[in-house]
Amino acid sequence: MNKIIEQVVLVDEQDNAIGLIEKSIVHQADTPLHRAFSCFLFRSDGSLILQQRAQVKKTWPLVWSNTCCGHPLPGETRANAVLRRLDFELGVATKNMPTVHCALPNYRYKATFLDVMEHEICPVFVGHYDGDFALNPSEVEATQDVAWTDFIQSITDPNDTTYDHLSIWCREEAVLLSQSDNFKAWFSTL
Repeated sequence: MNKIIEQVVLVDEQDNAIGLIEKSIVHQADTPLHRAFSCFLFRSDGSLILQQRAQVKKTWPLVWSNTCCGHPLPGETRANAVLRRLDFELGVATKNMPTVHCALPNYRYKATFLDVMEHEICPVFVGHYDGDFALNPSEVEATQDVAWTDFIQSITDPNDTTYDHLSIWCREEAVLLSQSDNFKAWFSTL
């Protein structure tokens, strides 16, 4: 059986596609700008679902982060990529798939950890999910539900070390979400 080689879409500063690169080699010491997404899933009680990245991951192993992150395939919308990765990483069954909403369409970041750089145009999606997970051990080590208001208070307090092992992008995205009227309106519907 042939192994599928997943490709990542390289982009210019305006998010125009300019090429493709294998996912397995895109993240390096000087990673080119590429398309990505982040997703924050929330329970009906307003708690955020965090994931701990698998120990075997090349990028950010064992670091806690938002519910799901990934890269759209060539020709795939980011919203469809979110749903595909929720299924692949967390085992969210198609019949239970959440509806996702793009809350931060213009988020982008650049960060380095363990000599591997992330450099992405990365819109942030939110969704509601009360189901169970079937974790893919090559992607996710564990999940944890945390109260959103406590989480935001903790990560914005410079003296609070509760979430020191949180990914840079998750921290930044969460703060931006907490300040977004678009997100607040969506969150109020949970």
